Amino acid sequence: MTELPSSLAAAPRLRWSGQTHRGRFRANNEDAFLALAFDANHLRHLGKTGDASLTDSDLVFAVSDGMGGAHSGEFASRITVDKVTRLLPLGFRRSAGGTPPGFKAILAEIIAAIHHDLTQMGQSYEECAGMGATLSLAWFTPDWMYFAHVGDSRIYHLPREGGLTQLTHDHSYVGALRRSGQINEREARTHPRRNALQQSLGAGHQFVEPQLGGVACRPGDRFLVCSDGLIDGLWDRQLEEALRGPTPIAALAAQLVQEAVESSGRDNVTAITLEILAPAPA
Repeated sequence: MTELPSSLAAAPRLRWSGQTHRGRFRANNEDAFLALAFDANHLRHLGKTGDASLTDSDLVFAVSDGMGGAHSGEFASRITVDKVTRLLPLGFRRSAGGTPPGFKAILAEIIAAIHHDLTQMGQSYEECAGMGATLSLAWFTPDWMYFAHVGDSRIYHLPREGGLTQLTHDHSYVGALRRSGQINEREARTHPRRNALQQSLGAGHQFVEPQLGGVACRPGDRFLVCSDGLIDGLWDRQLEEALRGPTPIAALAAQLVQEAVESSGRDNVTAITLEILAPAPA
């Protein structure tokens, strides 16, 4: 995809919920999540739960997991989501004016800017040495969800018909082993190098090659954006069962986070659950 679709007169709606928890053992929460509605002229922050039409505004949801000593990990994830908030509407306005080629250019530019800023801060301030962050971002338009990803946070898609798919690739040695079929999900969860990232924003990585993509979406589809702390506590089959289950989307993120904290809680845990809804009757 290279073109941003125009808004439709009767676009679908999106319902969501988000929740974060520092876990049972961490002193602070280095995760951050973002929910935004924006168009060429306006931007507004969304609450932890909500329901909005895609007719007039695009909706963006993101999870960032920070890393670094002291409070620099918390700082890194906050910088990451704040930078998305500032830069994404700017890119959208340029797109509306016909300047950039499409969503991939906008998202790649944002990733590069965040990586540059975190790298510069890590090199300039002793207390920020080694600071970095992951980013998994989902951008919803009337027909498509575009995504950008660096690190080991994740975006899942559960279509109305079909099984759960992990859209993003874990940028880690263990993630590469899992994708190639050399280890299974159980072995990946206990591998001694499971937390070693090959790519992240900042954290001393010279270059990043973000995963950029898009999937068509329709009413009945559900999505999950989460940090690796959720995965540490829940298996993929549990995620699919929860996304298919009777819990309303408005309460589902809190349910998943609570279950992950009770099951593991070794890390910070963040989840955003989303569902595409049919357009409201005229």
